[in-house]
Amino acid sequence: MFTKRLIAGGLTALLVGTLSACGSGSESGSSDSTSGVGQSSSSTPQKARSTPDTVTGLRDSVRHLAKQTTKATRPHTVTKCTPATKRVQHKSSSGSGSKKKTRTWYTTEQYRKCSKVRSGTETYTRIVRTERWCVSLDDVGGNTAKDDVWYQVTRAVYDEVRTADDHARVEFAPAGTGC
Repeated sequence: MFTKRLIAGGLTALLVGTLSACGSGSESGSSDSTSGVGQSSSSTPQKARSTPDTVTGLRDSVRHLAKQTTKATRPHTVTKCTPATKRVQHKSSSGSGSKKKTRTWYTTEQYRKCSKVRSGTETYTRIVRTERWCVSLDDVGGNTAKDDVWYQVTRAVYDEVRTADDHARVEFAPAGTGC
């Protein structure tokens, strides 16, 4: 049992040491956010800080796909209640030991039995396509062969990339791939 505790303590110390070493980089005080847009100019080169959840590349184009809806029908249900009865058992005891007597009687109680039933149809608005904001990048990850790669992004990232210059280097965390 002592060896299990010793092994668990060693693994915990190793895990804490590894996690603290990951967070102690010199770039932790940097002013660029990983979800924002970083523009580099030729006079001040920036070190690429790509993490596994961010992508970098040259801004190519942006696209906003509005939400698309249509009218559809579905069964309309209503709650219908009917009076109902149920038989309820009651018990009463008196005495103790061998002289204990139990009296049992039944009553009929009324209640309302409710259920949902179909009653015609109703019209509703069905969403065909959700609203999406998309960004196309060239030279993704520094690879000049990866051009015109589309990413779905959040509205905030879309607004930042949209205001950036054409072919400016941008870095963001995509919400999904394709558009």
